[in-house]
Amino acid sequence: QLQFVESGGGLVQPGGSLRLSCAAPGFTLDYYAIGWFRQAPGKEREGVSCLREIDDSTYYADSVKGRFTISRDNAKNTVYLQMNSLKPEDTAVYYCAADLPGGAVVAGPCHFGSWGQGTQVTVSS
Repeated sequence: QLQFVESGGGLVQPGGSLRLSCAAPGFTLDYYAIGWFRQAPGKEREGVSCLREIDDSTYYADSVKGRFTISRDNAKNTVYLQMNSLKPEDTAVYYCAADLPGGAVVAGPCHFGSWGQGTQVTVSS
């Protein structure tokens, strides 16, 4: 089982920014396509972003395109999600996840099959 340690969530006002971090003790992140999905109360999981290891191409959901940026620091074995211009509808638990065969949560080319505990993001005035 892959392990993830997410951090960086919190309460932010609309229009603000947050950067989520995801460390991976025990495995090398750049061996996998990696990304983020989110789940708001009473809603289905939404694939937010994917970063492919084979060519560093990225995918973003239409709802976050132009506002969110995914990146990876191989030296730190950490993936980030920079979130700008946050909106109340971005409020959710955000999960860092890895693409695995048969993964059930889709974000473009990523099919996430393993993820962490999640970090809460709340956008509210």
